[in-house]
Amino acid sequence: MKTEELTVRPSADEQLSALGHAVIATDVQGTVLSWNAAAEQLYGWPAAEAVGRNITEVTVPGVSQQAAAEIMNALREGRSWSGGFTVQRRGGQVLHALVTDSGVHRDGELIGIVGASLNLGDAVRHLMERSSDAAVLIDGHQVVSYASPAVANLFGWPVDEVVGAPLTDRIHLEDHQEFADLLAADPTRAERVGELRIRTDASWTWVEVAVTDLYTQPGSQSVVCNIRRSERLARIEERERLLDAVHSEVLQDLFAAELELDRALTRAAPPIAARIDAAREAVGRAMATLREVVKP
Repeated sequence: MKTEELTVRPSADEQLSALGHAVIATDVQGTVLSWNAAAEQLYGWPAAEAVGRNITEVTVPGVSQQAAAEIMNALREGRSWSGGFTVQRRGGQVLHALVTDSGVHRDGELIGIVGASLNLGDAVRHLMERSSDAAVLIDGHQVVSYASPAVANLFGWPVDEVVGAPLTDRIHLEDHQEFADLLAADPTRAERVGELRIRTDASWTWVEVAVTDLYTQPGSQSVVCNIRRSERLARIEERERLLDAVHSEVLQDLFAAELELDRALTRAAPPIAARIDAAREAVGRAMATLREVVKP
């Protein structure tokens, strides 16, 4: 009698556990239906306590509520969503995750949502932290979900103050449109690199910003911004500062000379007075030329 080999098929739970991602399923109202072991580790909630709660209670901090609502709208429209997302662990600790959410449909109707998430620190943080540039990950609202330590080293920005706030809070108001254009540019047609002013301590510094989509598929809402000081514009800025200083100093010297000539003119004999007056007029013309050619 021939012995038939039995095929061992892993259960759905075993497959999800092997995946290594936190996998969470909810109904369309956001009530948690399933919560695998990786989700327990990532978010700190045992499955027994997470199931039955609304997903916003156990994973979504206040700074991400609006983004979560927009993701839900995209899913209802039949679109999946992938990107960086600020989440929270039990107890309120904020962390940064790479998230993919997809809708589950039956007969064309959305009946549930499945999301897979992975700690950003286990995915791309090591790459971003090795860069000498300051690297920040922003969402569709330009809110920072991750900032590398270089933001503190290069610009004096405390990482915990940068995360959760719009990056535009630190960009000069006159450069907001330039930044928006960089984000909107088609990466297949144009290099997404620009020069902006950012706040460092109490001053503004010119930087070069390179923008890259975290995901290549359409609809990704996460963008990596690599920021470094713009040496070209820094040199121009320093040259202008020196010109301003020289301009101011030379004007002061010429003005002092003009006053001295005025005083000498009141005491000079007629033959010498004519020469002093001519010198005074020459100084006046030099001042006018300096003001015109090198404006402060």
